[in-house]
Amino acid sequence: MTLRIDSIAPDFTAQTTHGEISFHNWIGDSWVVLFSHPKDFTPVCTTELGCLAGLSEEFSARNCKIIGLSVDSVDSHLDWLPDIESSQGNKVTYPIIGDPHLSIAKIYDMLPAGAGESSVGRTAAENATVRSVFIIAPDKKIKAILTYPMTSGRNFDEVLRLIDSCQLTVKQAVATPVNWSHGDPVIIVPSIPDEEARKRYPNGWNAPLPYLRFVPHQT
Repeated sequence: MTLRIDSIAPDFTAQTTHGEISFHNWIGDSWVVLFSHPKDFTPVCTTELGCLAGLSEEFSARNCKIIGLSVDSVDSHLDWLPDIESSQGNKVTYPIIGDPHLSIAKIYDMLPAGAGESSVGRTAAENATVRSVFIIAPDKKIKAILTYPMTSGRNFDEVLRLIDSCQLTVKQAVATPVNWSHGDPVIIVPSIPDEEARKRYPNGWNAPLPYLRFVPHQT
């Protein structure tokens, strides 16, 4: 199953460090960041889980839940958590999904169907493709997918910026330009003709090109 932007995020039932969840029910009417890891007790992932724990209030302010996934058991995750807190200074309070049979990694297109059915004996290198971030909207559709190599830590400030953009652009007929941050000018999408744009933006816009129309960010 190949996942793309606007695909429905596959539903599943799984054990987590917070107990069993049914994913779509757990999402509810929130946004979600699902981020995956190739193995517990790995150095880069340890820094990432700790960083996200420290940013939990930023995600909550955006009505966005955080959930991790690692292709190891829940018991292994629970053993890992003290290392994360002691080394990164943040306690992980979001759930981490156990995926010891690799089933969720497979339905999220991070491992091939022939990868086997057990995480036992597998190395992080064998699971190297389980390094994705999925931003999922309340309608359960995937709005963004970011995939990183094992040797490059993820930038969760960028994930927050991307959530801001996704949340804005699903509400308004705008797009966000390069390096956009919350509050910066936005672009009127090309599907809105000038006649309609004048009704929406009576103060006009800045157009360095006919198809590049900047307007102030409206909350």
